[in-house]
Amino acid sequence: MESNPNIALKRDCQAIQIPSGHVATLSAGTEVAITQTLGGYTVSARGALYRIAPHDADALGFDKPAAPAKAASGGAVDKKVFEQQVWDALKNCYDPEIPVNIVDLGLIYDMRTAPAPQGGRRVDVKMTLTARGCGMGPVIAADARQKLLGLAGVEDATVEVVWDPPWNPSMISPEGKKRLGMA
Repeated sequence: MESNPNIALKRDCQAIQIPSGHVATLSAGTEVAITQTLGGYTVSARGALYRIAPHDADALGFDKPAAPAKAASGGAVDKKVFEQQVWDALKNCYDPEIPVNIVDLGLIYDMRTAPAPQGGRRVDVKMTLTARGCGMGPVIAADARQKLLGLAGVEDATVEVVWDPPWNPSMISPEGKKRLGMA
């Protein structure tokens, strides 16, 4: 396996320790090695793994991603098109330890949309995690919720972590299995 070169953080930045989910501050000058860049940055530092959010990319010396433009919602929205946009948004969320999105990992158990009071849509998602003790659950759920709230026409979104049925590897999609070398 090829090792990643270390990068010295350009500034202090907030990070979330994996898998505990504890918030930490990594100081400017801390040496980190990037292990994954899906849905944020997973880095190894001080003998532990951390997730650095995309909006802190500049601490790693990268350009910050542009804020997604939330298009105005006007008129009727085709339900099938809207639901596909919701699924696509969820496919942009990743467990920071696994290079497969939460949809292809089989973590999304239910997704429903409904009209919201102001004329937009409400999105409710039930998801699980690969392990019950994973401290990253609230982080992954919050990331999914933020991605949903960024969609045009979404007034509100909830992402609930559930445990029934228990997740198992057979729930991974064929694409996810291929990505993980299981197919």
